[in-house]
Amino acid sequence: MTVQIQGMSDAVAPVLRPTRLRVLEALAEPASAAGVARRLGLARQQVAYHLKALGREGLVETVEERRKGNVMERLVRATGRAYLVGAELMGRLGPSPGAARDRFSSAYLVSAAAQTIREVSAWREKAERLPTLTLQVDVRLGSAAARRAFAEDLSNAVARVAARHQAPRGNGRPYRVLVGAYPAPGAAPTPAAPQEER
Repeated sequence: MTVQIQGMSDAVAPVLRPTRLRVLEALAEPASAAGVARRLGLARQQVAYHLKALGREGLVETVEERRKGNVMERLVRATGRAYLVGAELMGRLGPSPGAARDRFSSAYLVSAAAQTIREVSAWREKAERLPTLTLQVDVRLGSAAARRAFAEDLSNAVARVAARHQAPRGNGRPYRVLVGAYPAPGAAPTPAAPQEER
């Protein structure tokens, strides 16, 4: 299950604290505050405080209460296997909804990727099996001119394939195809002319 966090001030800010992220990670399986505290090397009271805040946001839930000696021990777990924070909820850190639809703009890529995450996560909640396709490939491009030529060839190829397989309007299921490219992580940055930087 993917939990979609809906409001920056109400839910995102409490979760983005490093200790709370660690507590959520530790709760993939049910545990008590004392168990999480032992696992993370924190004080039980500190973990209980964070669990209370996470519980208010619906990010942890009680799965069992049991007596342990003279006290009731509460076992809790994270409510989801994954958490989606809509990029538009991140304020200035997120993509601008009005970003120019410039296919070479990093802002547009981030906005389109955020939309994909949002839509696929919503579908996953509704469908046990979701028909998707993912292609991922690394390509080495030697210059800005090579990048432009690659983008043009790729755009034309995708347009041709889409036109060839397009069902008549009203038939079949519509699919959204997203193709993006960005420098591979760990790649040494190469200097670009100012007009090429995006």
